[in-house]
Amino acid sequence: MNPPPETSAAPALPPPTPRRRPLTAFGPVIGLVIACALFASLRFDTFVTWDNFAIMLQQTAVIGAAALGMAVIIISGGIDLSVGSVVALNTVVIALALQHGWSPLSAALAGVAGAACCGLLSGVLITRLRLTPFIVTLGLMGALRGAAKGLADQQPIYPDETWLNGLMRLGGPGSLPAGVWLTLGLAVIMAFVLRYTRFGRHVFALGSNEQAARLCGVPIDRRKILVYTLGGVFAGVAAVLQFSYLTGGDPTTSVGLELNVIAAVVIGGASLFGGQGGIAGSLVGALIMSVVANGCTKLGLPNWVQEIVTGVIIVAAVLIDKLRTRDRTNA
Repeated sequence: MNPPPETSAAPALPPPTPRRRPLTAFGPVIGLVIACALFASLRFDTFVTWDNFAIMLQQTAVIGAAALGMAVIIISGGIDLSVGSVVALNTVVIALALQHGWSPLSAALAGVAGAACCGLLSGVLITRLRLTPFIVTLGLMGALRGAAKGLADQQPIYPDETWLNGLMRLGGPGSLPAGVWLTLGLAVIMAFVLRYTRFGRHVFALGSNEQAARLCGVPIDRRKILVYTLGGVFAGVAAVLQFSYLTGGDPTTSVGLELNVIAAVVIGGASLFGGQGGIAGSLVGALIMSVVANGCTKLGLPNWVQEIVTGVIIVAAVLIDKLRTRDRTNA
């Protein structure tokens, strides 16, 4: 019997009801406006400045770059808890490559390639061992963090300065770091891929109903491996930006980054149940996380308060996702 033709006609979840459609489409932007208005009203003189705006975008770039890959993974119905460890490992890879005389571009590509291999490994383990993404990436989170510490001999590595160190450097008034423009450019490409390509339609089909997508001829395993590899590539870009921000490789950096990235994607409208989400919303979600962190700093709140606020935001985002999914299921 011949396999069914490969199509993109897998059924999807029903669209949001008219009553909730505006909240689904503009909810992240409304949340961003409310957060900005709140902190501006409390610290207008220090919060509403171009320099502070540039700093918030600089702080968003790393989370935003990683969120581009995480958005694709979550829309496909998966999850990746190893992003923070992947970023830490590949800042070390970049630093070691520079120390061994590699050119800055080759070192950056080595970091991205190393992260892509981590994503490929996740995809292969998930599809071949038939384990849940949560378990596989949880295990890799610890293993890759250990590999980063071993590779760096448990010490930060600071190679000689190159143009890579300038990617996240703040410039003069009215300018933004090159890393911010890089993240925005990649976001435009990924938005196009998700909206207008067959791969993008397959990603939504996977997250909406995997069994139906399989019956429609979508190559499930190949698409999952590609999704996690793509997630690794964007984690590699985040590693390049983090290396630039730190001006070196640090095996202890980005602890907990995966939670911020997942929260940004969910705040941006993606569903942890899969089949729903977008690139623009994920970037807005990442910006909300940065605005909250920056605003708390401007108010002089200690780190433990910021951590509580971040945790509350994550729980609220999951609750909103649950309510949104229930609304669509009952429609």
